[in-house]
Amino acid sequence: MIDYKTLSDSTLLQLLKESDHAAYTEIYHRYFYLLYVHAYKKLRNEEQAKDIIQDLFATLWFKRESGLPDSNLAGYLYTAVRNKIFDLFAHQQVESKYIDSLKDYLSNHSSAPTDHLVRENQLKAYIEQSIQALPAKMRVIFEMSRQENFSHKEIAQQLNVSENNVSKQVNNALRILKTKLGIIIFIAVLIGF
Repeated sequence: MIDYKTLSDSTLLQLLKESDHAAYTEIYHRYFYLLYVHAYKKLRNEEQAKDIIQDLFATLWFKRESGLPDSNLAGYLYTAVRNKIFDLFAHQQVESKYIDSLKDYLSNHSSAPTDHLVRENQLKAYIEQSIQALPAKMRVIFEMSRQENFSHKEIAQQLNVSENNVSKQVNNALRILKTKLGIIIFIAVLIGF
């Protein structure tokens, strides 16, 4: 039986290219924390750092048969983290510009035409419908957090669950809603919302 912990990075990389799951697991254990710390130093956000590293390792597995270097695994991983952070920053800038533009438009056009109000009400209804479609416990925690403005600690105490569980439920709900609503907002922008 192979002791993967003693293998060099280049050997692990070669085994990974051959779809060796144990080699992938060793690379994950060897580099996850180091890459996480690197990402966290740049982002100062635990969830974003974890998401970037998880995404990186998912990409590593999917690209295992082609698209990986023959050597310098560490360099490849650090470069990939850096690029994912740059992508995140670019996305946040675009998002921020869009929100600023929308705020500017709304402040300069305070009396929105009726069709815009109808679309706004439809969007609100769709958001509420999406919230109601969440799993029951997730929905309750999300509503307590976002609509009733309870802290994670208060929610945990009221529902007799851990704060970590509350945090995960809220983050999962946001991720689900972001996925569902991202498409709708994109379409709304295209049709001139």
